[in-house]
Amino acid sequence: MAVGIAGEAPSVAVDQKTNYFVPLTLMVSLYFGIGFITAMNDVLVPHFKDLFHLTNFLALLVQFCFFGAYFVMSLPSGWIVGKVGSKTGIVLALATMGCGLALFLPASILIFYPLFLLALFVVGCGLALLQVAINPYVGALGKPETAASRLNLAGFFNSAATTSAQQVGKIFIFVAAGASAAELAHSVRAPYMVLAGLAFLLSLVTLFIPLPVLIEKSPARVTGGGSAWHFRHLRLAYVGAEVAIGSIMIAYLGQPSMGSMSHAQAANYVSLYWFCAMIARGIGFFALQRVRAQHALALVSVLGVAFIAAAVFGHGPIALWALVACGLCNSVMWPCIFPLGVAGLGSFTSQGSGILVTMVVGGAIIPEIQGLAADRFGYQPSFLVVLLCYAYLVYFALSGYRNRGSSHPGALEAPIPPVV
Repeated sequence: MAVGIAGEAPSVAVDQKTNYFVPLTLMVSLYFGIGFITAMNDVLVPHFKDLFHLTNFLALLVQFCFFGAYFVMSLPSGWIVGKVGSKTGIVLALATMGCGLALFLPASILIFYPLFLLALFVVGCGLALLQVAINPYVGALGKPETAASRLNLAGFFNSAATTSAQQVGKIFIFVAAGASAAELAHSVRAPYMVLAGLAFLLSLVTLFIPLPVLIEKSPARVTGGGSAWHFRHLRLAYVGAEVAIGSIMIAYLGQPSMGSMSHAQAANYVSLYWFCAMIARGIGFFALQRVRAQHALALVSVLGVAFIAAAVFGHGPIALWALVACGLCNSVMWPCIFPLGVAGLGSFTSQGSGILVTMVVGGAIIPEIQGLAADRFGYQPSFLVVLLCYAYLVYFALSGYRNRGSSHPGALEAPIPPVV
């Protein structure tokens, strides 16, 4: 499968005779790390809300800064990967993440919320670069027909990380009631210093590990300008609803109508939410080898609408388990959206990958909109924001994903990859 980069960078193809076990193992490990760090934000939101006495809107700046970094860095990341290559891009991404995670040390000493937000922004920048580098790599390391399946396998381990992150956060970050501000701030230090060390270690491991040789092809000159933005189906792809649910669930379950759960108790249900995604991704690994991505996306999006409607209009256990069940729906969304979004981009494939990662900015915007709605109208009505997101994905799966093509000849320089 050819992976093209718009502009002056050469397109590349993976040697199909290469044994992919070691590089895929590395990529899957990186997906695990991405999931773990991202899910820890679900713990940080209620923790910082208590520590700094914040509204939901201000507490959810955790997600805004983290996922906002994707908007800032994703397109430059595509250019960086095109210049230095995927392997060096991964090394730089992990080093950047390590620096951002290390900033939690001074932030916890100063007890300064803006410095925590800066640290999360730096981590998000590293993750944006990392995902731009590894997403096409995972898709290329094997038959193009099973690209969605491999992405789903990586997503399975990503979900395993999000499930375990809640438990780690519960143990190390949620301290006893009545703790001082210094104790609350100090509780984030140990887990984030360990994560910083692991990021730097993985950066060194990636630097020295032998990855498959990429077969360099002649640069695909694109005359007359043009970009991946010309493709309507790419512009319509987005994610973000799953982030909103995980971000606000702990605070929501602490409400009297939901049994006034402690943060530690509520974290168990957030773990179940991500556990459902992990199980469904394991099933999706096999199912997406036979079911077309647009059909799978349509099914889980419709179920998402139904579950969120139950959460909005139901009460008590019905609303609780409906939210947990949404993890099943989120399971195969990204593994379907990504190959659907880049299908038929030809020489703009890598640029399109960067744009798709930019769409993760939905994880910054949707939680903020829901947080504002929760502050103004209450937690339960705020989930209507998520319902609208799932309804939009139904449209994307039924119609929006269709490649309407581009007038630019660069769109024809590579065959349209099959969508399973």
